[in-house]
Amino acid sequence: MTEHLTDINLNAVVDGELAGNELASANEHLAVCPSCTAHALHRSLLKSATAKAAQRYAPPPHLRERLTRLASEENARLQGRAVESTPAPTARPVWRFASLGWAAAAILLAASASLILYQRATQRAEMASAEHAALVTEVFDQHVAALAGNMPPQVLSSDRHTVKPWFQGKIPFSFNLPQGLPGDTTLEGANLTYLRNQPVAQLLYSIGKHRVSVFLRQKTGAADASEFLADRSGFHVIGFQANDLEAVAVSDVDPARLAELASAIRHAQTVEPGQAR
Repeated sequence: MTEHLTDINLNAVVDGELAGNELASANEHLAVCPSCTAHALHRSLLKSATAKAAQRYAPPPHLRERLTRLASEENARLQGRAVESTPAPTARPVWRFASLGWAAAAILLAASASLILYQRATQRAEMASAEHAALVTEVFDQHVAALAGNMPPQVLSSDRHTVKPWFQGKIPFSFNLPQGLPGDTTLEGANLTYLRNQPVAQLLYSIGKHRVSVFLRQKTGAADASEFLADRSGFHVIGFQANDLEAVAVSDVDPARLAELASAIRHAQTVEPGQAR
């Protein structure tokens, strides 16, 4: 199998619906195709997050006990106020029970709102975590593929005035390359590739004997776009934002050296267009 797996086949792999020769063929393809592996992992994480979000929330025992205690305290407080006051005999029972009902309803409403907000925040955090994991896997696979492929970059040059113009018309955004790089850091070239089905610029650097990939894409506002640090199989991944761009750097170099390069690329995006030469 040389072509990419179809959406139907990827869904069948995630749902465990393949067997026999079909399963063996799919596994054989996933073992050599980083793109399909990333898509299969993304579907698996999304399926897991959706299943968790669909579960009905059950208040823990300590929360039910707290609500009961609050209702009892409010009941006692209102009863004390009713004894001290002197309302009309026919109005006192009605007022007391109506007050208790409104107080209990207000407490339950506030508690329900808090629970809903907490549940939504938890779900958003779980989805963001799953999307970060999928993004880390995808950039890791592409970086390792670039290392293992032993193929020259699509644009092979250490001149930023050559690398940047090469992307004109190929990606729907522009970027700046740093004029000065940290010590022992060299621009090797770049590739046009894709992340999350979006065109990105894959900048290739070397820090000493370590290879580095920096992926630049348009800002999407997605949950996986926030700044983050991650590790994968001995490689370090740094996600960062720079003006209207989102970037992810991956390498097995020391994290501090990788952070220096990320900082230089971030700073380059703040340069005024007339100064970026």
